[in-house]
Amino acid sequence: MEINLISDTVTRPTKGMLAAMMAAKVGDDVFKEDPTVNELEEKVAKMFGKEAALFFPSGTMANQTAIKLHTQPGEQLICDKYAHVYNYEGGGVSFNSGVSCKLVDGHRGTMTAEQVTAAINPPDFYHSPRTTLVCIENTTNKGGGACWEFNELERIREVCDANGLAYHLDGARLWNAMVATGQTPKQYGALFDTISVCLSKGLGCPVGSLLVGASELITKAIRVRKVLGGGMRQAGYLAAAGLYALEHHVERLAEDHYRAAEIGQLLKTLPMVKKVEPIATNIVIFELDTEVVHGDDFLALLKKNNIHIIGMGQGKWRMVTHLDYTAAMHHALLERLASLGQRAGIR
Repeated sequence: MEINLISDTVTRPTKGMLAAMMAAKVGDDVFKEDPTVNELEEKVAKMFGKEAALFFPSGTMANQTAIKLHTQPGEQLICDKYAHVYNYEGGGVSFNSGVSCKLVDGHRGTMTAEQVTAAINPPDFYHSPRTTLVCIENTTNKGGGACWEFNELERIREVCDANGLAYHLDGARLWNAMVATGQTPKQYGALFDTISVCLSKGLGCPVGSLLVGASELITKAIRVRKVLGGGMRQAGYLAAAGLYALEHHVERLAEDHYRAAEIGQLLKTLPMVKKVEPIATNIVIFELDTEVVHGDDFLALLKKNNIHIIGMGQGKWRMVTHLDYTAAMHHALLERLASLGQRAGIR
């Protein structure tokens, strides 16, 4: 049995999702004539209490569009040093928008209102970039799926309002955060100017993200998406997967969280594991004791046991539970990891 925990993006559409996709009514979405895309956009906008939403082929494009909407070349955004928009979007902040990032040394991908305040450049000091945007990522990928404290997000909103800054949420795994904390889409919609949400991670869709915000912003976003090459034609087949996932795949995220926590508990008992980051959702990040095993050797050993994970750099390794990671796979994984530990002398 092969167990792939590289990411929650490795999933394949379920039978029910495929059936929904094949039954979709479609049109040309570039002309806004795809009824299923329109339905998905209206549904997600309503969920978050926003005026409009726009369907994108990727979360990176949705984030990059939001940054473009809120900034001008030569300006600067504030984000945590672990932020996806800085680390994993190919330098798009500078390439697409001509904007730099002021990095905050936060905790597991989160930062405080005081840190944001300290990172704002003086608006009348023309030698430094003008600060215009704060970007948040929830949950935090490099932070091990950590969820933000909502009251801290509210405090940062106050800082943004006091300083005339826009506020964007990279909600690639926001569904996980809401399931874990009990917060609602409308709570987030009331707080942020724009929010990107992904359908192809925890929700198991093959493709797709959405950007939600005010109608004026989303109208501008259509032009930016066009410039970035994100206009799709009969995209309703993909949007149908999103509609199905929102109906059937949100509440089950709690299963992924539970299994991730169990993996973390077992990893803590293995002699080759030095540290396991706190686990809040579906991401498990851990460090190896290099005096016991080299990272490449550990990875090879896992592959020999048909277990696939990914390195995060700086000696950190990641496992991500997901829709296609079944109860049988979970049982097999725990058995195989325990067996590896016993070979290393653990009882």
